[in-house]
Amino acid sequence: MTLPQARFVAALLDPAQAVPEGVLDADGGAAGRRFDVYRNNVVASLSEALVSGFPVIARLLGEENMKGLAGMYLRAHPPASPMMRLYGEAFPAFLEATEQLAHLGYLGDVARLELALRGAYHAGDAPPMAPDRLAIDPEALLRARLRFAPAVALLQSDWPVHGIWRFNTEDGAPKPLPRAEDVLVLRPAFDPVPHLLPAGGAAWIGALMDGQSIGDALDVAEAEAPGFAPDACLTLLVQGGALTALELAS
Repeated sequence: MTLPQARFVAALLDPAQAVPEGVLDADGGAAGRRFDVYRNNVVASLSEALVSGFPVIARLLGEENMKGLAGMYLRAHPPASPMMRLYGEAFPAFLEATEQLAHLGYLGDVARLELALRGAYHAGDAPPMAPDRLAIDPEALLRARLRFAPAVALLQSDWPVHGIWRFNTEDGAPKPLPRAEDVLVLRPAFDPVPHLLPAGGAAWIGALMDGQSIGDALDVAEAEAPGFAPDACLTLLVQGGALTALELAS
């Protein structure tokens, strides 16, 4: 981006800045009023995109606070892509770096969960693996590796992110418990769904997603949660259409 372009973008995203020099209307006159209208439309559109993209964060902070934060964010992180579904990728880190929000440490991970849900919604389709593919010799199964659909996402948090998300999206949901929570995002049909994982579940699934064998992933999970049994997590993966292939060891 050239210096004039950078100045134009900076002025476009900040109503406090003057109209850049050289911005003229069709008759060669000053285009201040038209630029202001265009600037207002751009800022309003980006702010609305951030609010609609992070509805739980907006509910937690309140509408006016969220709009003010959206203005700060768009000046610090102008869109890097014309695809608005990507706008807000840096928002979790931005929330964590905002001093005024330091007392709300959970906001960053809640925003990461909302990003994961959005990413799962837009992820490519992949035909699920037939469940009977798992009906093989137990020893061979432990040496096998699993492949995952593009919509699958895993989030490990020190905060009750699943409880916070439910409490702010589902009527009658219980208040979040003060605990760390790990979440698996699946898209069994059209809409993504976040699932709370048991102790060791995220370690097991994460190791599988990293390409480790089922047996090696079990060792990772048991080191974190002794006695971990994969049955519930495996059922969740199968029913949620998360698995696309089982690769046997050669």
